[in-house]
Amino acid sequence: MSDDLIIRHCSPTLAGLKNGSLFSCDYSDREEILSDIRRLNRLLVPKGLRIIPLRYTENRVLVYLYRPEGLGAELRDKDAARILKEAGYENASADRCVIKLINRLRECEEFPHEIGLFLSYPPEDVEGFIKNGGKYAKLTGSWKVYGDAKAARAKFDAFKKCTRIFCERMAKGSSIEELTVAECAARS
Repeated sequence: MSDDLIIRHCSPTLAGLKNGSLFSCDYSDREEILSDIRRLNRLLVPKGLRIIPLRYTENRVLVYLYRPEGLGAELRDKDAARILKEAGYENASADRCVIKLINRLRECEEFPHEIGLFLSYPPEDVEGFIKNGGKYAKLTGSWKVYGDAKAARAKFDAFKKCTRIFCERMAKGSSIEELTVAECAARS
């Protein structure tokens, strides 16, 4: 798993603009991918981030990069907590919710739609997606928007700009560790 892949898919999370990013990548050796994840965690955990495999298929792995502290705060939001409870989550602690998400990914034939909450999507948009089966969105970008389209468009633009800047900086030699904003700085 290359640092370039993470920069392309996770820059807004590395920058502290959102609390979680998800991407999939090919792998041929499970131990090699786990070694990459351990290497990345050594760099990122001190900055308040974690990276974990959520689900393996035959030759692809679904990887989640997140900020546990920020994710915990988002999942405690009353609307997010209600959506999670309706989906069978019993506790809104970030760690327990991530474990439940992993189990849901393994058990469910359909992708669990509450995953949007783990990617910093607004609860109203996650709920709108669930209720409307992914149809009738006001706007589609990083996610399908059912609530505040103006605020979502601003976030989509910020995420694109962040990704462009991080990719440019990496091309000029910045490391993933240098580009990652520490937790306390992300909350400022």
